[in-house]
Amino acid sequence: MKKILFLLSAVIILSACGLSKKSEKSTLRIGVMSSMDFLPISIAQKMGFFKEQGIDVEFKKFYSANDRDAAFQANAVDGCVIDYTGAVLQYAGGIELKLTSACNSTFCIMTASDNINATTDLKGKKVAVSRNTVIDFCVDMALASSGLSADDVEKQEINKIPIRYEMMMNGKTDATALPDPFVSIAAKEGAKNLVCMSDLGYAVTGIIFAKKSIDDKKEDIQAFYKAYNRAVDYLHEHSIQDIRDVLINDIGFPEHLADSVQLPCYTHAQMPGEEDIRKVVEWLQSRQLIPADFDASNLSDNQFVVQ
Repeated sequence: MKKILFLLSAVIILSACGLSKKSEKSTLRIGVMSSMDFLPISIAQKMGFFKEQGIDVEFKKFYSANDRDAAFQANAVDGCVIDYTGAVLQYAGGIELKLTSACNSTFCIMTASDNINATTDLKGKKVAVSRNTVIDFCVDMALASSGLSADDVEKQEINKIPIRYEMMMNGKTDATALPDPFVSIAAKEGAKNLVCMSDLGYAVTGIIFAKKSIDDKKEDIQAFYKAYNRAVDYLHEHSIQDIRDVLINDIGFPEHLADSVQLPCYTHAQMPGEEDIRKVVEWLQSRQLIPADFDASNLSDNQFVVQ
């Protein structure tokens, strides 16, 4: 009898442990940078939309694409907001990832020089880039739109966005590509916006998740996107004043600029355009950074986006 009671107790304890383990919340770790692509995710956290979906989301903030990519490859984050160049490079290098949605912000070519008024004026000038990233891609596309090539400028390798911004404002480089909030900050300080990627018809950023995270945390990622879409609705329904604290504390806008922020046209999560990916692939191939026969057809995973 004692033996039977002991066995029953053991079964109950083991079952309770199993239930406890099953009910434990996993944490979805997302790598982000200071850009407007982070805003819907930050709003979802601030307004409790992730908690309503039953998930914990933890942000890891980076100030260079190289640091972000290194963290992703080291499994320090499950997913991240990324540029298509970074996603393609990692995928081509054997990193198991999936591009699960597009983002809505853009990058602009900025200058603080009195002698530069158009992208054509960049010929022979110094342009700060983070080589082989979206910054480099944007600069090349902007140059091409004016009939120039990468060989027509002197590129300076500066990885961190804040340093590129400071160098441009202090005249140590003639131009660079920046995301918001740095575009707005630079413009307020007297810099000129030569052209934005959205003006040229380019979309360049999205969200990726590791294949392992998709396999292990599929329901969490589904919940993440439900909260993301709700945050987009919130942004459409509320004023800048309602999100002022988030713009300042999370995105990095100075207080004196927060009230005049122009938001991107945010959409519910949708897949990247095939043409946008194709342009990035061709650019990377032209630099021999990925194989000439690279196939991007399996890069994306649309299971989390409502079609």
